[in-house]
Amino acid sequence: MASKNKKGGTTPTGEEEPEEFTVEKILDKRHNPVTGVVEYYLKWNGYDDKDNTWEPEENLDCPGLIAEFEANLARKEEAESKKRKSTSTPTPMEAKKKKDEKKVMGFDRGLEPEKIIGATDSSGQLMFLMKWSGTDEADLVPAKQANLKCPQIVIKFYEERLTWHSPTNDEDKNDKA
Repeated sequence: MASKNKKGGTTPTGEEEPEEFTVEKILDKRHNPVTGVVEYYLKWNGYDDKDNTWEPEENLDCPGLIAEFEANLARKEEAESKKRKSTSTPTPMEAKKKKDEKKVMGFDRGLEPEKIIGATDSSGQLMFLMKWSGTDEADLVPAKQANLKCPQIVIKFYEERLTWHSPTNDEDKNDKA
């Protein structure tokens, strides 16, 4: 009999007598995070789902239901394991290639450029690190594209970095001589 003893009812002498509840089905299993013991989530025969409870294995008298649940759980885990293995795992190079193909970069993202954060020489080509409006992300974009698509931002970038040197008195004398 699949059951669990709970206190309930009284004997003619006034002592409490254990009441038996029958387990209809085991729904889940866990290791109790507090006690560390194995518990099963039970559907009780004759009760609604709202009355389902987690019960320690030691309190249960339903070895057949436990064995059936464990067998089903093992089959399910084995099927999931096979499914994970059957999906071909791409090599790191293939994964990078697919990622690069999917990820849209630079002006192709359709975002508005906010400002140029920096510049670099990448393979002999001037590249700007472009910050986009509405996001914290930045991409390297060819300077030639930036010159065409956002010339005012390019001009502002150069103006912020432009420094003027005023001639010293010695240089003024050399220029007049």
